[in-house]
Amino acid sequence: QVQLVESGGGSVQSGGSLKLSCVASGYALSSYGMGWFRQAPGKEREGVASISPGGFTTYADSAKGRFTISRDNAKNTLYLQMNSLEPEDSAMYYCAGGKFRWGPLRSGDYNVWGQGTQVTVSS
Repeated sequence: QVQLVESGGGSVQSGGSLKLSCVASGYALSSYGMGWFRQAPGKEREGVASISPGGFTTYADSAKGRFTISRDNAKNTLYLQMNSLEPEDSAMYYCAGGKFRWGPLRSGDYNVWGQGTQVTVSS
């Protein structure tokens, strides 16, 4: 059974940091493009960062310089290190597996999704 399970969300103050994790089972995430998406209440889901099987990375403009996506193949785990968090970063964060593409992340390229982890940033 393919499963992605996120963790690491929580509540932090503006300027704080969080590191999200996404553990894969039944799915070798090193073989696929992996991405982080987020969705705030009343807003569309947006791509945050992605990593290719070869380790290439892309970031949304809002994430550049603050977030870092990485992968530990031995642990079959995807990470998102988030620094300098702002209230606008508050959302449910999802990891997803699918096809890596240069440029803006597209939800339609990803066919395996986790259940999400909540991030809340207070000012």
